[in-house]
Amino acid sequence: MELERRSQWLRGVLDLCVLGVLAHRESYGYELIQSLHAAGLDGIQGGTLYPVLLRLQRAGQVAAHWREGGSGPARKYYRITPEGVDTLRRSAADWEAFAGGVSAILREVAAR
Repeated sequence: MELERRSQWLRGVLDLCVLGVLAHRESYGYELIQSLHAAGLDGIQGGTLYPVLLRLQRAGQVAAHWREGGSGPARKYYRITPEGVDTLRRSAADWEAFAGGVSAILREVAAR
């Protein structure tokens, strides 16, 4: 898949994906990147993720706190807030409708 196209798609859904990962457990940046990679969302780096986390934090959808590391420096952990959960639920429903519409159009093209 063309990298630029994939990057454009990812920019549109990265906030939603980050909230989705944080809905399962609190996490620190590198661990979030690994979770996103495990889900098939490759190419995400700190320079992409940290502005998203800051934006979500400013919007009240994510909260952060520092935790001492067992074998290294302290890490900043992020967790989803109740407002973030509400946003995730609404956005997930919107995404399903949107993705379903796109899939229907693409199925028509593939059937020709």
